[in-house]
Amino acid sequence: MNIVILGPQGSGKGTQADLICQKLGLAHIESGAILRTKAKTDDRIKQMIDSGTIVPDDETIGYIDEEIKRLGVGYENLIFDGYPRNLNQYGVLKSWLSSRSTKIDYVIYLEISDEEAVKRLSSRRTCKACGNVYNLVTNPPQGGRCSCGGELEQREDDKVEIINKRLAIFHKDTKPILTAAEADGTLRKIDGERPIEVIHNDIMKLLK
Repeated sequence: MNIVILGPQGSGKGTQADLICQKLGLAHIESGAILRTKAKTDDRIKQMIDSGTIVPDDETIGYIDEEIKRLGVGYENLIFDGYPRNLNQYGVLKSWLSSRSTKIDYVIYLEISDEEAVKRLSSRRTCKACGNVYNLVTNPPQGGRCSCGGELEQREDDKVEIINKRLAIFHKDTKPILTAAEADGTLRKIDGERPIEVIHNDIMKLLK
């Protein structure tokens, strides 16, 4: 089973994707993490991420393919988190999977308001040492530092002005995927402004 999980920035896609992977044994293909890893050695990619610009479609699918090959998991039982981001990428992903004799089974959309997205993301902090992610509102670190002792920082793309730019791109480019997924019969909408466990239980019910 292949799943695409969509939602505005801060909707909890990564958290829910991790929980689904643990429960169903899927491989978590997180495009954001893949691109951030690339950005460590590629200043062009880093500049695009920091400015809220979307990396070109052909590059992104290529990096995703590299990650799947690195993991050695094949093209079944994947959950795509943060990709596709626009209708063209959605078509690319469908064709790419079809050429590998598989498909998208579900597109899960986590619905939250823009106000909630800004609140969540502007409160997010990441450990410089190990990469653990905290939220000053919902999951604050004890003593103001990571459990590993590392210092926390706010990512450039979690600052309010960049968040608003990313949300505008989401509404313009990503939300049209929902119409296409609904036509494909794969779309499932979930209220993302509830407790994590409640959201997860609803997702598992619809997947069963």
